[in-house]
Amino acid sequence: MDFSRVDNILNDKYVKKYNGNIQYGTAGFRTKADVLGHVLYRMGLLAVLRSKVKNAAVGLMITASHNWEVDNGVKLIDPAGEMLEAAWEHIATNLANVDDSNLVSTIKHIIKEQNVDMSIDARVITGRDTRESSHALLDAATTGIIALNGIVQNFGIVTTPQLHYLVVCINTNGSYGEPTLHGYYVKLSEAFKRLRHKTNNGQYTAELSLDAANGVGGIVMKKLQDYLGTTITVNMYNDGNGELNYMCGADYVKVQQVPPVNFPNKPNVRCASVDGDADRIIYFYLDEKDKFHLLDGDRVAALIAEYFKELLQESRLSFQLGLVQTAYANGGSTDYLSNILVKAQEFDIGIYFEANGHGTVLFKETVIEAIKNTVRNPELSANEKAAVSKLVNIIDVINQTVGDAFSIMLLVETILHEKGWNIIEWERMYKDLPNKQLKVKVHDKSVIKTTNAERQCISPEGLQDKIDELVSQYNKGRSFVRPSGTEDIVRIYAECENVDDVNGLVMDVAYLVLKHTGEVKPEPECL
Repeated sequence: MDFSRVDNILNDKYVKKYNGNIQYGTAGFRTKADVLGHVLYRMGLLAVLRSKVKNAAVGLMITASHNWEVDNGVKLIDPAGEMLEAAWEHIATNLANVDDSNLVSTIKHIIKEQNVDMSIDARVITGRDTRESSHALLDAATTGIIALNGIVQNFGIVTTPQLHYLVVCINTNGSYGEPTLHGYYVKLSEAFKRLRHKTNNGQYTAELSLDAANGVGGIVMKKLQDYLGTTITVNMYNDGNGELNYMCGADYVKVQQVPPVNFPNKPNVRCASVDGDADRIIYFYLDEKDKFHLLDGDRVAALIAEYFKELLQESRLSFQLGLVQTAYANGGSTDYLSNILVKAQEFDIGIYFEANGHGTVLFKETVIEAIKNTVRNPELSANEKAAVSKLVNIIDVINQTVGDAFSIMLLVETILHEKGWNIIEWERMYKDLPNKQLKVKVHDKSVIKTTNAERQCISPEGLQDKIDELVSQYNKGRSFVRPSGTEDIVRIYAECENVDDVNGLVMDVAYLVLKHTGEVKPEPECL
């Protein structure tokens, strides 16, 4: 096995200067930008090895999503646009944390253990967000890729979903779409325009106010607007003139349940907010009394699921439709979906959504082929043909590779237009249970361990029992805790029937977390 290039991979510019442990999670690596130089260099090396193992192009995205400007991160994208294989997350973590003296031997170990054929050409597709630190970190990753003779194809400043799209298009030789940014814009915008026969319908108006989180979303939305033309007008705020994610963006609006800064407070106007790398979106509005109304990922999922159910019924296509929610899904949405929509363990069309606004719709390849074949059937009735035609175009509106804020935005706008709904009518689909989230700062988040899709806490011992005891005191009460994947905090979620009870429940659970993690001393027991 030829290790000639491996023996020379040490680079004085990217030596390890940070002694803390950095862990690769679902969001990749994410921490303070100034300690990531050696990590990006090493992820460039790893991306080359991953590309050789898969004999396909892989992606490397530099972003910290909804985190502050001072943070940054990196995630690797596998050839089909999916997240890095779980087994390689452990490899990435180990590689990022080894001392420089062990870097060469660690790379050689990966090559042997994963049976990497070093003669295979490697191709890495790179992109970055708008953070000031992203350019230097891209240089570090590029240096690592070149060190192992990898080929770099850099797309510059892009959203995370755009890079996922590009990776898939390149690896499918363009069958999923043209492997360029122009191809991305054309695919989404042309399908969207084919679905709209007129600008307005019923109570729907083709105008939207968008909070772009002062991130890459502002750049991309301006470009997308050129392709969309007059089909919809998107008025942008926080489009890059302020600090990234500061009092704006989808995470801020969702957690704080308030409008972003620098945003017009006009009543009953349909508004949306994306995060720093534009892979999630939530909607909101203010009513005549300035009361804030949030339509989060649960609402988006319910809207999409009901619409797909209607199209399948109208087209007489018998595909299984399923929806997957996370622990943060509001109980009101879960009740609605359980009672109204089809449930399936294994489904042909899967709607995957998180309450934070991250999600997409996945179609089995056999389903896509069947839909495209059906639309050519001359025996279809006019109504059936119209429904199937809509499904064909909706498949192209949706970015199936990953959650994509602008893809989902176009899908939501398509459905609201079709139904003739304004945002108030959309909200009336079901009633949310009052809910609240808190972030609790702790010294060691690792003491909190969860199971059952993060709904149950198994460590520290006794914490879940105390939470259950508290929850039982409230009507429709529910609460869970989970450690953050990127910060030294524990996230707490609570919901119940009464808004005043929610505040009490979430604060009581927060105190339990602080008590069981040693942040506050337990009260002395009475003798």
